[in-house]
Amino acid sequence: MEAARARELLARERARVERELAELERREDRGELADYDQHPADTATELFDDELQEGLAEQLREVLAAIERAEQRLRDGTYGLSVESGKPIPDERLEVIPWAERTVEEQERYERLTR
Repeated sequence: MEAARARELLARERARVERELAELERREDRGELADYDQHPADTATELFDDELQEGLAEQLREVLAAIERAEQRLRDGTYGLSVESGKPIPDERLEVIPWAERTVEEQERYERLTR
């Protein structure tokens, strides 16, 4: 993949992730609207929503970190090569996941080992 295309894809994904993180933070800042005690079911729903949002935020932070690593590989001239084997990552994969660090096979093996 050409460096200009990779920069474009990474910049687009960085903007998307940062926008989604900002939206989650805005939702979190709103907090509870009522000053009175809630029904236990309301409290449970609020707790569930908070944990769901935190989980989503954590996933977005992980993607953002992966994008930053991909941007560094682009600067280093190693973008598009597996961090594991050095094999080329197919352009089709990079079009879909521009921050991909491994080939599909290597990623599947990595995920099985890290679960």
